[in-house]
Amino acid sequence: MQSTEHCSTSEQVLPDSLKEELRRVLPHAIELARQAGQIILEIYETDFQIEHKKDNTPVTTADFAANELIVQTLSKLTPDIPVLSEESDEIPYEQRALWETYWLVDPLDGTRAFIEKTGEFSVNIALIHHHNPVIGIIYSPVKKCSFYACKDNGAFYLNDADQARRIQVCAQCPVDEPRKIIVAGTHSARSPALQAFFDNLEKEFNGYELKYMGSSLKSCMVAEGAADLYARLGPTSEWDTAAAQCIVEEAGGLITDTDMRALTYNTKASLLNPDFFVFGDRSICWKRFLSKE
Repeated sequence: MQSTEHCSTSEQVLPDSLKEELRRVLPHAIELARQAGQIILEIYETDFQIEHKKDNTPVTTADFAANELIVQTLSKLTPDIPVLSEESDEIPYEQRALWETYWLVDPLDGTRAFIEKTGEFSVNIALIHHHNPVIGIIYSPVKKCSFYACKDNGAFYLNDADQARRIQVCAQCPVDEPRKIIVAGTHSARSPALQAFFDNLEKEFNGYELKYMGSSLKSCMVAEGAADLYARLGPTSEWDTAAAQCIVEEAGGLITDTDMRALTYNTKASLLNPDFFVFGDRSICWKRFLSKE
């Protein structure tokens, strides 16, 4: 099994003043995600309006309502820290490039799941410092639970009764074991590249089992050890992964591009992500399962 010791990660040493600020804002941000989720649920039960953006992706009344609450609240909580949301993504890079620290928000991750009434959508809030996520919060309005992490403080699952438990990735995949590798997957059609990736996994392991989930909750499955791997070979944006990356990393895993380098944020004009892997077992070089064209 090829090692990933050459992988780059998002390790950085935080100053004590920032660590103290993270501890201060984290509980407020967790509660904010929950409040936004409640607004989303209220709209979920109505005949909400659906519009389409310039890129033809759908957006609903719930996206806008959650966005307004989150942006306004974060601006009051940390007035000196800018907020970049999916619904405010037209801020020019020349302005964003000056930001050392900023909030990165997807007020409703999984809008299509929201429209299709699957329940598999989430509220994503991340704090980025020096291009890396240092706070990550993902709230599931339907399941009424949160996944959250703060750099150097671990990752946690929080239920609706405010009972938290620490979560960890499955750090070793079943190479020589009878169980299949568990892969978090999306309900959408599988691309030829992704199917080839799965076929290559099946040759290495004792088969694979797909567990379907929507939005960033797929990455949370890896973070809590319910899945070994999630591979995304298709377009996503930075607000889709930032909160999840902090959670996965604090749970012991990684989110990397297909060259096994940790994702970074706000480093270019485009806010699109590269293809990426989410995994717990760092000893495996996942890119070798990609088929060469």
